[in-house]
Order: sequence, then C-alpha cells, then structure tokens
Amino acid sequence: MSEKPLRILHFADAHIDIANYGRHDPHTALPIRVMDFLAALDQIVETAVSEPVDLVIFAGDAYKDRNPQPTFQREWGKRMMRLSQAGIPTLLLVGNHDVSPAAGRAHTLHEFATLDVPHIHVADTIRLFGPEELGVPAQIIAVPWVSASRFMAYEELADKAREDILTAAEDVVAERVNGLIAAARPDLPLILTAHASVQGAVFGSERTVMLGHELVLSGGLVNDRRLDYVALGHIHKHQCLSANGSHPPVVYPGSIERIDFGEAKEQKGFVLATISRGQTQWRFQKLETRRFIDIKIDTASADTFMADIMSQLPDPERVKGAICRVQLNYPRDWEPLLDENALNDYFAAALSMQIQKHRQLENRVRLGDTVAVEEMTAADLLSTYWRTSGLDEAEIEAMQALAAEVIEQLTDNN
Repeated sequence: MSEKPLRILHFADAHIDIANYGRHDPHTALPIRVMDFLAALDQIVETAVSEPVDLVIFAGDAYKDRNPQPTFQREWGKRMMRLSQAGIPTLLLVGNHDVSPAAGRAHTLHEFATLDVPHIHVADTIRLFGPEELGVPAQIIAVPWVSASRFMAYEELADKAREDILTAAEDVVAERVNGLIAAARPDLPLILTAHASVQGAVFGSERTVMLGHELVLSGGLVNDRRLDYVALGHIHKHQCLSANGSHPPVVYPGSIERIDFGEAKEQKGFVLATISRGQTQWRFQKLETRRFIDIKIDTASADTFMADIMSQLPDPERVKGAICRVQLNYPRDWEPLLDENALNDYFAAALSMQIQKHRQLENRVRLGDTVAVEEMTAADLLSTYWRTSGLDEAEIEAMQALAAEVIEQLTDNN
C-alpha cells in the first residue's frame, strides 16, 4: 500500500487556439478569446503548483487545430514547462484534435517526448505507466484517441462496414485495457485515462460526433472495480458517469472554457481527486471564465417592434466584456423595422455580439426563378434550406458537416 493518498489534478479539452468571437489584444497580438483559454489554463497550472498536487493528468485536446500555429504551441509549452520545473509528474494524453491529419507526421504533443522534458510524459499509444516511470506511487493506463481509419487499413477489415470496423476496434481496445489491468500491481492506485466517448455520456456542443461514427468505450470497461479513478476527455460537458458514488469515479471534467453558445449554460472547470487503493474522493473545481449571454426575444406587434426588443435586453452592466447573442423571432415582413445599429450601440461594451434572426417563413421555401433545382447537389439544397431557416454561419457549417457524413455513409452502404 502507498503511504499516503495520491493527490491528482485532472483536466481536458483545453483547445487554447479557439478564437470564435471578439478581437485581438493590442499588447500581446493574441486573439482575446485565446487569452481567455490561456487564463483558464493558468488557473489550472497555478492550482497544481500551489496545492501542490502529486500528479497532473491532461486527458487530451490541447488545441482545436491539428496544425497549431507556433505561437499557440509556445503558449501551451510555457504552461507545461511550469509544471515540469515544479517537479510535478504530468501525463499528456493525445486526443483527436492532437493527432496529425496525415500518417507519419508528428502529433501536436510530440516535442515534449522528443526533447525528453523532465516530468512530462506523453501518451500516444495504449500502455501502462508504472510508478518508476511516473515517479509517484501510482499506475496509469493510457488510452489516447483511437481512429477507426487505422483499423480500416487492416487487410482483413478492408471490405467491412464502418460499424463492423468500430466494433472490432472497440474489442481490441477492451482486450488491451483488460490485459493491462490484470498486469498492474494490486497494491498501488490504478488510474485509467482515455480520450474517448463512453456509453451513457451526455454530449454538449460536440454532440455531432456521435451517431455511430466513432469508437465508444463500454460502461463495463470503465467501471471495473480494480480501477481507482477514470480520467476522461473528449466530451466538453462536465459529468460523472458513476452511479450513486460507486467506485471508481468515472469523470469528464469538461472543456476549460466555453467553446460556443451550445455550452453557454455549462460551468467550466477541472477535477481535484485524492486517490488510495480502493478509495477515491474527488471534487469539481470551478474556473473563472468569460460570460456567455444568450437572449431570446419575441415581439408581439409591428407597432412596438423595436421597443419590445430593447425592453427585453439585459442590464448594460451585465453585458460588459461578455459574449452575447440576441435571438429574434419575427415575421419576415418586419425586417425593415429592425434597427441593428441600436442593438450594436447597446452592446458596445460587450466583447462580441451577434444577432440571430429567426424569421417566420412561408411553408414553401422559394429558390427563385433563376435557380435550376435539378442542377443543385444535395449539399447545395441543404445549404439553401439552412439559410432560409434562419441558422447562423457556424450552425450551417456544423449541419453541413453532419449531413456530409450521413450522405457518405448512405453512399458506402449502397
């Protein structure tokens, strides 16, 4: 048995290069939203150093872009080097946004292994990290992102349907993890960390990655009582999948900052856990993050259209520095009554404000006399439909990507 409980900090889905909203900071030249993500990461690193903790587990997705700019790599590296210099063993798990888009190319976390940075361990294969390697009395089974395409390359799976390939991949992962659990020392805490979806998890803004298109770990695998903690990444919504506090805790800490308005109501943070063999206590630590304000406004009369809108807006003090969205629902005929300048002036102190118009349409979508419908592709028709339905550009892009996957799957099956 270890002499004292192990104190760990678990976080995931940093995505520090996201700059969906706002502008650049004049002093650093960085997008302000990137600085928000870095500020959240600074809070995490500061907690790890000041507590102090015995071990940090990052469960994948340092960036959003698989080819991050050197500036963003520098900023991530600064934070990891602070953990290294503090002598805190840190495991960096490779997530789906960290994997190289081309075979044979380095992933986004490779430099830490290449340079052999002290106390920093990079997990890009399914394997067991032991106490001698970690420098703490603990064991970690690492399961980085598993791509179905790698299994497609196997000759015996070349002609299989995608569902069969995913099933085969899930079986291989389960077999390897169970083998590592069996090989682990029974007297030391055993942690499983994985960047993956798990059966029963609730998706947040990245809900579109489901629908049978990625590997899903079974509940039975992650709830193995020989494990003492399961540190997950990939799903942005914080949640614990363990029923009624059962052992082991199976935890998604969620992303460290809000990605978009799909996460507007989600609290962001990380996990602090105290782990002993057979017993674990953990708590969710909230992060200070930028406010997202999403306002849905209905208007009753054309005569009071703008007055109705302005009367339903939040207090000006509340919108300062916030990322705001105003959703308007009105008949298309009222479009000339909308004073967008008045809204922009009201939200001048916000970091960002967008107007989303949900116009009430006729039942039939009119394409216009000049459009040859028979010459339009399915993607073109869908794009036209999304735009006439009042979706914004980000939502249209997400829906088009999802539709492309569905169409590709139907084509493959036929």
